[in-house]
Amino acid sequence: MLLGKVMGRVVLCEAYKGLETVPMLWIQPLDKKGQPKGKPVVAADSTRMAGPGEFVYYEGGREAAMTLDPWFVPVDHAVVGIVDNLHLADDKELAP
Repeated sequence: MLLGKVMGRVVLCEAYKGLETVPMLWIQPLDKKGQPKGKPVVAADSTRMAGPGEFVYYEGGREAAMTLDPWFVPVDHAVVGIVDNLHLADDKELAP
């Protein structure tokens, strides 16, 4: 699983069949220290509850397509859950 922070929501002009009601989120991937890592990605929100500013964990690839109903819709990333707190090894705590 991958860690990220929701930067915002993405509004679709047209959705693939099966994704019409699935929210899409703009996510900044984070490294193990909670710092930005790489370019932001769009992820389908299988929780349908995540919002801007929240930490989330997400999957990529085939596993992402399996988190949604119906299965195997064409997505590259999907939010699996929302992180309440992030405790780092150096006793630093990040909270949304």
